[in-house]
Amino acid sequence: MSNRIDKRGFKDSAYGQLARIGKALSSPKRLELIDLLCQTERTVEDLAAETRMSLANTSQHLQVLQGSRLVETTKNGRYVVYRLADVLVSDFFRSFRLLAQARLAEIEQIRRQFFSEGKVLDAVDRETLLQRVQQRKAIVVDVRPLNEYLTAHIADAVPIPMAQLKRRLSELPRNKEIVAYCRGPFCVLAKEAVELLRARGFRATRLEDSVQDWHSRGFPVASGPEAVPKSIQRRV
Repeated sequence: MSNRIDKRGFKDSAYGQLARIGKALSSPKRLELIDLLCQTERTVEDLAAETRMSLANTSQHLQVLQGSRLVETTKNGRYVVYRLADVLVSDFFRSFRLLAQARLAEIEQIRRQFFSEGKVLDAVDRETLLQRVQQRKAIVVDVRPLNEYLTAHIADAVPIPMAQLKRRLSELPRNKEIVAYCRGPFCVLAKEAVELLRARGFRATRLEDSVQDWHSRGFPVASGPEAVPKSIQRRV
């Protein structure tokens, strides 16, 4: 029996395979899972806690993503660890997000409604940030969990996870602007950090870029514990 297909069959089959990716991405929760995995690999338990889903629901969503070859797993003792299957997945997700932000006005409306509540809508742009850092007028603080920082971070950023920020304020200079960043425009950690810093008298603002955004623009990114500034290596 011949396995040959005609032109119509070829197109239907090819676009049908493309549709597998679209189907896998048709859930808000699965999009959030991919966004989290863009930062670093994670266990099912960690992903469930971050997304506030049950373990069962988290596992089901991850299995859909794995079935479409977007994520893969390894076993670490009794834990299953998920990671993106390829850097192309991260690149695609960023492009997908940028397309949605450009074409859907509702995203900007939601963003403004949320960030304006804490009066932290203003965000520094990357070029201005680089200039301020180079002039030693500002320092960059990564407020994501430490494992995400170690996977990849903006070069020379200081790692102070949001959970530790309140008790580590004494490490931050009061004569410089503090720029906090986290996972990108849909992450709230930087907003919470800026609110805390401003309440304690610091000049603070946030950077909306994720590490992936920063890297895509050709700006320096680092990874690993050796990249932690010497002044705080003892805390890593």
